[in-house]
Amino acid sequence: MTFDYIIIGAGSAGCVLANRLSENGRNTVLLLEAGEKDKKTEIHIPGAYSQLHRSEVDWAFWTEPQEHLDGRRLFIPRGKVLGGSSSTNAMAYVRGNKEDFNEWASLGNQGWSYEEVLPYFIKSEHNEDFQGRFYGKNGPLHVSYSRQPHPLGNVFIQACNEKGIPHNEEYNGAEQFGASLLQFTIKNNIRHSTAAAFLTPVLGRENLKVKTSTRVSRILIENKKATGVEVILKNGEKEVFNCRKEIVISAGAIQSPQILLLSGIGDGAYLKTFGIDVKHQLRGVGLNLIDHVWSGVTAWVNVPTNNDVLKPMNKVLALFQHLLFKKGALGNCPLTANAFLASNKGLIRPDLQFHFAPSGVKEDYSTDIYDVSTYPKKSGVGILVILIRPESRGYVGLKSADPLDAPLIQPNVLSDVRDLEVLKKGILKAKEVLEAKAFQKYLQGNVYFPKRFDNENLEEHIKKSLETLYHPVGTCKMGQDNMAVVDSKLKVHGLEGLRIADASIMPTIISGNTNAASIMIGEKAASMILESNK
Repeated sequence: MTFDYIIIGAGSAGCVLANRLSENGRNTVLLLEAGEKDKKTEIHIPGAYSQLHRSEVDWAFWTEPQEHLDGRRLFIPRGKVLGGSSSTNAMAYVRGNKEDFNEWASLGNQGWSYEEVLPYFIKSEHNEDFQGRFYGKNGPLHVSYSRQPHPLGNVFIQACNEKGIPHNEEYNGAEQFGASLLQFTIKNNIRHSTAAAFLTPVLGRENLKVKTSTRVSRILIENKKATGVEVILKNGEKEVFNCRKEIVISAGAIQSPQILLLSGIGDGAYLKTFGIDVKHQLRGVGLNLIDHVWSGVTAWVNVPTNNDVLKPMNKVLALFQHLLFKKGALGNCPLTANAFLASNKGLIRPDLQFHFAPSGVKEDYSTDIYDVSTYPKKSGVGILVILIRPESRGYVGLKSADPLDAPLIQPNVLSDVRDLEVLKKGILKAKEVLEAKAFQKYLQGNVYFPKRFDNENLEEHIKKSLETLYHPVGTCKMGQDNMAVVDSKLKVHGLEGLRIADASIMPTIISGNTNAASIMIGEKAASMILESNK
């Protein structure tokens, strides 16, 4: 079969592309997704977010052993379902800092400054809480505060104020610095993924075909032009789809480079070690992997928190409230509030982010954050201290030439010593916030992790507790240098008919959660594709 456009990956950007490219009925569009339809009940219940990890809707990748974490491997969840990671993430809606995008433009990426990308954020958004020049009201994606925020969220904001972090509820507006409640991609207490917002409403279009359980094994290249894709179906059989106009890879920062490498697009010497025929030499494929990482502090409190919902009777009651009335604790993301701050006064944009969660973890490092059965059933709170401008760089590669094998993921966490120093400053600041006067009447005992906050114990704590925030970017970076994979139009350098549109094209990581920016990239990519194919 032949289509005008083939989109690989029905994730945050892919669903947007499928919607926008199929708006014109003359364009035939094929959307390919390795996962299934988004039927799993827990996808749609915000409070069930943690139960999606290591399930059938998660790729459940692992990194290579991390030298600077005493050889620990880090778990990398990735959405394997319609909506991609927007169907499995924590739903926080954060755009990043305006200087992030100005930096992209300064690196030679014309059209990607803040003022130039802002219209695409606005286009996708229906913001239920704010209006004005920074916000959208007519987009398909609903963005809102929680309708039943945990009361300790406002205590966190007050504590931040006491410790010099101002209240700033419009962190997606004119100024990012400050503390506030989070906004989420939640509509009527139900997750509003890109599948729900962009794809489901247009599935009736005759010119749009969506194929799930379809794994792309390679892109077909003839005379430096992408002509089609080869896929592996659920039954193991192979099929080829041909493309008249453009193929767009939107498989994310882990799998977009894997697909390119399997297709013979990458560093030729590297590809030959796997016996892959070199179709196009492009050295930067898979390099420049950047991710946000976090550690944190926690404390027990004397009021009910998310941990209490895990108690059997409370869990049943919460599920009853949600399914029947769309009310109660399960309408909330596990996160409640947020803060952006700088590790030193000379920075014009934050390098640290706090996520405040009304849930605590055990003091002995036995809690696996991806396994709710290990959570303590005791009221606690925690601050995730997130390094949002890391200097460390890693890469994504291959383990074999088999397209069904997981890719090799080597983030080289904390390989740049500056990252550890910033993270330590953040943890000390988070401890100050939890020990602020605002929290005193709620705390039960000490602030933990670690119990002693000297330099040696801080570093040991980080090595034992650090996780990624699963915001991988940069592995097919946009630019003009010899490591760039796509140009400012998101076209793969040196090839016709092939673009990439997802977080992998970010030349540098944004200052905050990456989902909103990935949606923006899908919007902007669709606009550029339609403009060039008039």
